[in-house]
Amino acid sequence: MQVFEYPQKSDWAQLLQRPENDLSTLFQTVQGILTDIKENGEKAAKAYSEKFDGFAAENLLVSQKETEEACLQVSSKLKQAIHTAKLNIEKFHQAQISPEKVVETMPGVICRQKSVAIEKVGLYVPGGTAPLFSTVLMLALPAIIAGCKEIVLCTPPNKEGKIHPAILFTASLIGVTNIFKLGGVQAIGAMAYGTESIPKVDKIFGPGNSYVTAAKQLVSLKDVAIDMPAGPSEVEVLADESANAAFVASDLLSQAEHGVDSQVILITNSPQLIPQIQIELDNQLKELSRKEIAEKALQNSRIILLSNQQEMIEMTNMYAPEHLIIAMRDDDEVANKITNAGSVFIGNYTPESAGDYASGTNHTLPTHGYAKAYSGVNLDSYIKKITFQKITPQGLKNIGPAIEEMAATEQLDAHKNAVTIRLNTLK
Repeated sequence: MQVFEYPQKSDWAQLLQRPENDLSTLFQTVQGILTDIKENGEKAAKAYSEKFDGFAAENLLVSQKETEEACLQVSSKLKQAIHTAKLNIEKFHQAQISPEKVVETMPGVICRQKSVAIEKVGLYVPGGTAPLFSTVLMLALPAIIAGCKEIVLCTPPNKEGKIHPAILFTASLIGVTNIFKLGGVQAIGAMAYGTESIPKVDKIFGPGNSYVTAAKQLVSLKDVAIDMPAGPSEVEVLADESANAAFVASDLLSQAEHGVDSQVILITNSPQLIPQIQIELDNQLKELSRKEIAEKALQNSRIILLSNQQEMIEMTNMYAPEHLIIAMRDDDEVANKITNAGSVFIGNYTPESAGDYASGTNHTLPTHGYAKAYSGVNLDSYIKKITFQKITPQGLKNIGPAIEEMAATEQLDAHKNAVTIRLNTLK
């Protein structure tokens, strides 16, 4: 990791830049695939599956038999761990259910707001360099709690046409049965447009590589809603002299191992802590099975030494990290001053891994600075809020003159007349 000591504020934006891939041909390539799938349906989707995943599927839908066989391959220990995570995630997301709100804004004018589940949702679960079965929990459980009527799950198969058993077990545990062996851009296109076997959905959720992210952005222009723009994973750690160097290093590496385009940032006001963390990074890196991936990610990563806590908080809110770990003496106080972050992990004993798997919060979060404007996936992501209003005759007498005056000023005569014609019947 590169180390920068006491940078000038004018240099902060440059220091906090994310790794940039060459996207010059990305959107053109992705659009070509999407257009092909839109025009040629499942035939095109299967062809791209064979080209990119090395598997030519006759039937994209995962059968009940395949799911049952997969469940037998999952150890009891892992099943119990997934069950524990499921209970926590359910509990946290069920607490987000909001009651219908009814307000009488003035006598005789009643307004209410009702939450209604999105009817059809598509869930994308990556399966490339790591089978992210935890993403099934994070995406499907809120959909079920919200009351979505149809849940479609797409995930890429291996070259033998198999989906990782843990993904199928988790889907089965939750009750998701519409599972398709399809990954990448072709999966996004299939869910956005619909094919012979894959239903068209109203909103697509889930993380993915740059191609999947581009596909989601393109189909969201006019075909389907998406959860958020989400790119390579990232973590920032705020640490002072009270931090445990081994803990901090483990957190940095836990994100670095996601992918070579991941980014990790350490911001500290303790010069003594930096060499301790560097030693720990070297030692822990040697033990990782994904060592080469983590090493490449660390090349895009930085350690930044600042003068004080206030600067650390200011830089953090400028960066707007996907994950933020606060390993500081005044951790709760610092956390209360954070305004831009996807999810915050407070204290030395709160690893980012907890949120990735089992604490209960959702791990599908905004990256690339989008935390300045986007929330992570939550129950509201699967819900539309519809407003209703009902006006009594007396209510119309109370509010009508204001409406007439405003409509007349905007020169919208029909708007004014819709009120006037009613008021005339009440005289």
